[in-house]
Amino acid sequence: MRTLAAALGALVLVAACGSVSVTPPAPTPADITGIASELTQRGLTLDHLVSGDAGCDDPVLVQTAIAFDASGLDQADPVRLRIYIFRNREAFERLRASVDLCASSFVTDAETYESIAQSPYVLAAQGPWPPEFEAAVRDALEVAAGTGN
Repeated sequence: MRTLAAALGALVLVAACGSVSVTPPAPTPADITGIASELTQRGLTLDHLVSGDAGCDDPVLVQTAIAFDASGLDQADPVRLRIYIFRNREAFERLRASVDLCASSFVTDAETYESIAQSPYVLAAQGPWPPEFEAAVRDALEVAAGTGN
């Protein structure tokens, strides 16, 4: 009888384990290493990464900013990009407009200013960017952002 009870108990445990649903966790936003990986996987070359280079004197943005040169695809000459990596969507929404204000310090032609906002990131630079380059940057940031939280 004990053997039968033990066998039934083991069968219940095995059956219960089979009914557990495992859902993969939602992807979280990548750090600069993950963002750089996404960009290079799409054919871009990155150089001269500088942490804290916001392009302006905003002390909050300086803490979130990383500047780097990027080229590749149909962008032959390197262009200086600045990415602002915010802690979460709330910080992104609160500080998004600050990036455009900051950009007025480093953009030489406001009509060709380029910006991509993909929570929790804002990437800003002087443009214009050619279409393949821009598409690669947009796609890389979308993937790197995960759920954007």
